[in-house]
Amino acid sequence: MKKKVLALALTAAMACSLVACSSNDSNASNTQDSGDSASTTVANKDKPLVWFNRQPSNSSTGELDMNALQFNDNTYYVGFDANQGAELQGTMILDYVKANIDTIDRNGDGIIGYVLAIGDIGHNDSIARTRGVRAALGTAVEANGAINSDPVGSNADGSATAVKDGSLEVNGKTYIVRELASQEMKNSAGATWDAATAGNAIGTWASSFGDQIDIVASNNDGMGMSMFNAWSKSNKVPTFGYDANADAVAAIAEGYGGTISQHADVQAYLTLRVLRNALDGVDIDTGIGTEDDAGNVLSDDVYYYDEAARSYYALNVAVTADNYTDFTDSTKVYAPVSNQLDASAHPEKSVWLNIYNAADNFLSATYQPLLQNYDDLLNLKVEYIGGDGQTEANITNRLSNPSAYDAFAINMVKTDNAASYTALLNQ
Repeated sequence: MKKKVLALALTAAMACSLVACSSNDSNASNTQDSGDSASTTVANKDKPLVWFNRQPSNSSTGELDMNALQFNDNTYYVGFDANQGAELQGTMILDYVKANIDTIDRNGDGIIGYVLAIGDIGHNDSIARTRGVRAALGTAVEANGAINSDPVGSNADGSATAVKDGSLEVNGKTYIVRELASQEMKNSAGATWDAATAGNAIGTWASSFGDQIDIVASNNDGMGMSMFNAWSKSNKVPTFGYDANADAVAAIAEGYGGTISQHADVQAYLTLRVLRNALDGVDIDTGIGTEDDAGNVLSDDVYYYDEAARSYYALNVAVTADNYTDFTDSTKVYAPVSNQLDASAHPEKSVWLNIYNAADNFLSATYQPLLQNYDDLLNLKVEYIGGDGQTEANITNRLSNPSAYDAFAINMVKTDNAASYTALLNQ
């Protein structure tokens, strides 16, 4: 079910949660109004919680973890529409191929060959992006009712079973489209979406396939830019990523094929805005679909709310040579929600927030700076924790005193591991 939140029915429940249904209403209210420290009347298990960037789900099946998403009445997820963005990335690549058909086939063999950097084979967003590229380029093979998203390893002769050769007719000529190679970019320590691994992979692929590689596709810009800098740029092979990181957007002027903006500015705002609303005990739609007292509001062409999944999704935009100059500042707050809240009406509250991998380019160089811009606007004192990208323990070990915070925003290493965090809040 996809619809904007009309959560009037939740307001009473949220208000009750925010004061822990205390029989001493005045004491509970006084604690909530103080911005000096976290509330001592609200149990940790009842405090507002937002999962972001990694939606609690089964990494094998993609099934949402509704126990995590319904942890309490003030629990939500904030991300982006992975399927819409994946389709957009695939379409962007296909459109580029068609527009440049006279020069795209570098060795003139009639085969448009591409290599694909896969971020994390167990991550819903990574799976969607792999499927989006294969669907658009005609190389998709269905498995168990869905497009197979498995890496193929090497596929020089087109015999891999996870993909098939596609067919593309342009200007009366038919071309074969082939996924020459793909792999999960996981380093020896276990970190996925690893840019350095992608940089090494393109070197190996270039040695194996040479001028058979006509397109480089990546599940994100971190890996895409690593491959672009290591090989694609000097060989004039268009590379396509995802995230609209500042360096990738700037590289479009140097031949980077394009990227997808997942409206990180809207996501970062929603991540903190949902917490702010729950802490204030107001309708969750305040400052989102309904204008707040400072004039902040989002239009429905940049996000939507899925009530059944308790999830907010930002919509994606393709960034290409035609419009990249509009996306050069990836850390600029979104103008319609850039107004400062009045501290007397919205007193300072304390938030614990983690980034799963401090080395992740998108999260550390784009998302966190945006969060840091919004936390001031929303009067939230946020403690930012950077993980190692490998284990949940590296993060959870630093949530030793959840009672010190009013709310939590969590970015897991693996989508299966929500219980590692909720267990701490249930203590």
